[in-house]
Amino acid sequence: MRKQTRAVKVSDVIIGGGFPVSIQSMLNIPLTDTDRVLSSIHELEEAGCQIIRAAVPDMESAEAIRTILPHMRVPLVADIHFDYRLAIASVEAGVSKVRINPGNIGGPDKVREVCACLREHDIPVRVGVNSGSVEKDLLEKYGHVCADALVESAERSIGYFNEFGYDNIVMSIKSSDVVMTVEANRLFSSRHDYPLHLGVTEAGAALSGVIRSSVGIGTLLMEGIGDTIRVSLTGDPVQEVVAAKEILTAADMRREGVRIVSCPTCARCKTDTLSIVEYLKEHTSHIKENVVVAVMGCVVNGPGESREADVGVACGDGKGAVFRDGEIYMSVPTGDLKKVLLEEIEKIAERKRSEEKDQ
Repeated sequence: MRKQTRAVKVSDVIIGGGFPVSIQSMLNIPLTDTDRVLSSIHELEEAGCQIIRAAVPDMESAEAIRTILPHMRVPLVADIHFDYRLAIASVEAGVSKVRINPGNIGGPDKVREVCACLREHDIPVRVGVNSGSVEKDLLEKYGHVCADALVESAERSIGYFNEFGYDNIVMSIKSSDVVMTVEANRLFSSRHDYPLHLGVTEAGAALSGVIRSSVGIGTLLMEGIGDTIRVSLTGDPVQEVVAAKEILTAADMRREGVRIVSCPTCARCKTDTLSIVEYLKEHTSHIKENVVVAVMGCVVNGPGESREADVGVACGDGKGAVFRDGEIYMSVPTGDLKKVLLEEIEKIAERKRSEEKDQ
């Protein structure tokens, strides 16, 4: 069971309060490069990203927000460091949330001004703490970066805002150390009801980054901890969204889109099932309805998995038995399987779409 946290409204996305875990990513293009930024934003939106964050390192970037926002369908979060004026300028430009470290923007007076601006515009803040930003006195106290030090730093950061009567906060506690990230978030969750933004910072690229993020984020989600996630990968931010969706699906926290069950293959397999899976992934990314598809390489587990799916195939030598709604529907030559399965997926999605409209 998920821990009940307070609800924080980020435009039309609600973080916490029992609402579905949302998916975030971050732009890797300067906001001032407007055309490329908008292209990246639209790719992220199409991939299923629900909140997009952007670095705002200067006033030119803050001003660019005014040009970008009218073309966005999801909320934009301004990532601020060092200069409190950038936070205020971003809020006034229309962002839906600010990510900030209150310890590095110039002291209590500057935090007070940011709080006043956030309160005036009814904008939440994400307080971000990571293993690279732990205060020197805490490092001296604990001897090194650890879960206790991260949580104490997080509580201190929250205190900066609470001092000025501001409490519309989402918290994130991240480390590149997966175990430390899990331990710190467990500890913080046991003490507070602020919604948690989960992630493993500097997770890496490609497979290693996905695995590290999956272990850290997935562990916490399965324990009921976490309200929004970002998979931090080196490279294309769209892949962060793809990985996040897979994590939520695996944790049974997301039931939309096409989920493909496929066997790892062995010597019994006579069909190139990988090409079928890749084809279906490429051609079904637009489908929002929950459709389970089984692509199985032989008759050992193939019929069982295919019967449990909305549509599935148990491949043989030169042909495959296609199952629909638990029953064998037809036998199809191997060369036609991609086309037939895609047609069946689209029919099932359309049927489920109609059923939802009728309810």
